[in-house]
Amino acid sequence: MAKTSALPKFIQLSEMLIREIAAGHLTDGARLPPERDMADDLGVAVGTLRKALADVEAKGLLDRVQGSGNYVRHRPAVDSVYAFFRLELLKGGGLPTAQVLAVDRLPKPDAFGQLGGHHEGHRIIRLRSLDGVLIALEEIWLDGAQPAQIAVSDLSDSLYHFYRHDLGVIIASVEDRIGVDPMPAWTPDAFHLKSGEIAGYIERVSWTAAKEPAEFSRTWYDAKRAVYISRMGKG
Repeated sequence: MAKTSALPKFIQLSEMLIREIAAGHLTDGARLPPERDMADDLGVAVGTLRKALADVEAKGLLDRVQGSGNYVRHRPAVDSVYAFFRLELLKGGGLPTAQVLAVDRLPKPDAFGQLGGHHEGHRIIRLRSLDGVLIALEEIWLDGAQPAQIAVSDLSDSLYHFYRHDLGVIIASVEDRIGVDPMPAWTPDAFHLKSGEIAGYIERVSWTAAKEPAEFSRTWYDAKRAVYISRMGKG
């Protein structure tokens, strides 16, 4: 059964601000609106907003000046929930959400043999949206060794958040291969692009700090709605 499992509200707000800053929608040195006005505009409690702002500040993207306000700071390579999520709306940014369509334990395809030592894997099928705009279809594989079972109800909008907090697996790096590809034969009716239509395509292997492959994924995205962006700071 399909399910959307949202991250805690303050994390959603923090991630939204981080992505807006990265996209340049909030410029370096810009002063954010007063907290009560900002909370009203976002439809959240002031306490929730302040918790989100504290998280953004802890990541070095905000200066909170007592009696003056909150000022944006730009920094590359921020460690956030969506640090490795590279799809953005055409205008930039957008808060990612996910709808899990299925989680199945299946024999791993030969192409995914490098992923762990078990002959079976967990196959997760999800739809991805940015600010409520449907942009992508995802197929994600995890090794079947741990855990033995994954339920739809176990998963949140961010799988990397689930890996870290539920499985004790921290993704340290990713390798992406980007191109175009026909939508797969199993494309669900819930996605607006149909089987065989050409779409943007990302094939990814995610690695732990020990250089062990932890995840293999394939993403088909609508290039008329989203773009792949990788931002890098100076070496």
